[in-house]
Amino acid sequence: MKEEAHAEPRAPRPNREEPKAEPRAERPKTPPKLIRTKQSNSWDVPPSGFEHMTPMQYKELIARGQIVAPARPIAIPTGSQIGIMASSFGTPAIGGVMIGGSQVQRQARRVYVGGIPFGVTEEEMLNFFNDIMISRKLSPTPGNPIIAVQINVEKNFAFLEMRGAEDATIAMGLDGIEMNGQVLKLRRPKDYVALPGVESSTYIPGVVSTNVGDGPNKVYVGNLPTFLNDDQVKELLQAFGPLKSFNLVKDSLTGFSKGFAFCEFVDASITDTVCKGLHDMAIGDKNLVVQRAALGSKTGLAALPIFVPATVTPFMMPGVQMQSNVEATRILVLLNMVTKDELIDNDEYSDIVDDIREECSKFGKVISLDIPRPIENVDVPGLGKVFVEFETKEQALEASNSLGGRSFASRVVVTSFLDEQKYADADFS
Repeated sequence: MKEEAHAEPRAPRPNREEPKAEPRAERPKTPPKLIRTKQSNSWDVPPSGFEHMTPMQYKELIARGQIVAPARPIAIPTGSQIGIMASSFGTPAIGGVMIGGSQVQRQARRVYVGGIPFGVTEEEMLNFFNDIMISRKLSPTPGNPIIAVQINVEKNFAFLEMRGAEDATIAMGLDGIEMNGQVLKLRRPKDYVALPGVESSTYIPGVVSTNVGDGPNKVYVGNLPTFLNDDQVKELLQAFGPLKSFNLVKDSLTGFSKGFAFCEFVDASITDTVCKGLHDMAIGDKNLVVQRAALGSKTGLAALPIFVPATVTPFMMPGVQMQSNVEATRILVLLNMVTKDELIDNDEYSDIVDDIREECSKFGKVISLDIPRPIENVDVPGLGKVFVEFETKEQALEASNSLGGRSFASRVVVTSFLDEQKYADADFS
């Protein structure tokens, strides 16, 4: 009998646990997407009111800054969509408006501040704006309207976190205010969406905004000598009346003037008077071009008589031609020579007085010299100006013709005259 072959018994397999499947992570719930609005395909087609122009002409005007490019349309969610978004994020909504810490509401409470002084701290900016708004009674409710400040040192800007959207709107009226000798630029955040019925800004008397909005009374001032700075151009314009807003357009890389500016006056009724009084005025080797910035508006300049207010301070600079009936006085006013900070230190102040007196004495006998100095929490009349009293009117005129256009501390000097009785009364306003 044939013996059967038996296979070697296999060793038992070690017990191995089957890998357990990982529980599938729940995907976070995302809010439904808003309906995307169709973008216009009207490439290079002038908008309504500019059909008479070619696309290239229209684009050229935008590049020159004479008109502002139309803003890209923003898809604003409907009330029902906002309600869906709010409920999806766990934020309650009432009447289609989000309540609580929504991004839309937060941006309505924030204000961008550009051109801040070097080395300023967040606490200093917080106190600066709170003190201004409280002292001028700008805030609608008691307490500090600014609750926090965030500064970006590298890019030289800050964000103010306001107590409410209304405080932010009021703060926008402080655009153009000075802090430590620097003109601040206040703007809305880039992703700010204006809510229906909410004003974009509030005008505050005495503050000249740096943002000249489009409108029928926006004035274009062109063909300016590039050596003129903001203060000099503003001084020329303010001879006709207080400015509501002003912007001297500058090269973004060099910071030098491009030779044109925009402005708007508080009193809109003098717009045509300004255009007629300054248009074609000779400054240096150029003649100013002053007109309404809005294209197509009829200024009626040909029908307006040449008029310069009686209170206009004549400017005496090389090549400047004003009306011949304006007479000089014994009181010479030197502009754009000194800054507020330079007048605080006693030693520096004495050096400035000695330098100016020595130079002015070359043109005649200096009877007196007055340079108003800053006083804390006081609006000092004539601050930033130098008043020199000569023995004769002819000496003052000779000094004006010689000093106008020269530089002092890297600034171009501008000269004018002051009524002798006002100087005797220390009326520098």
